[in-house]
Amino acid sequence: MRVYRFITGPDDSSFCHRVTDALNKGWELHGSPSLTFNAAENKTFCGQAVVKTVHGKDYHPDMKLGEQ
Repeated sequence: MRVYRFITGPDDSSFCHRVTDALNKGWELHGSPSLTFNAAENKTFCGQAVVKTVHGKDYHPDMKLGEQ
């Protein structure tokens, strides 16, 4: 089974650490990162899609994808 996550967060080191953690747990980058600017908060936010193949499991909508 292939699972998909979209990691989001403020453009700071915590976002990079979250993506790095996912990569070290077997997730792979999927596509390019995205950036958006929230003028109301005067902040830039990042997003990165990641995918992972999980063997021996069937998909269920209640899965916690970050724990796979």
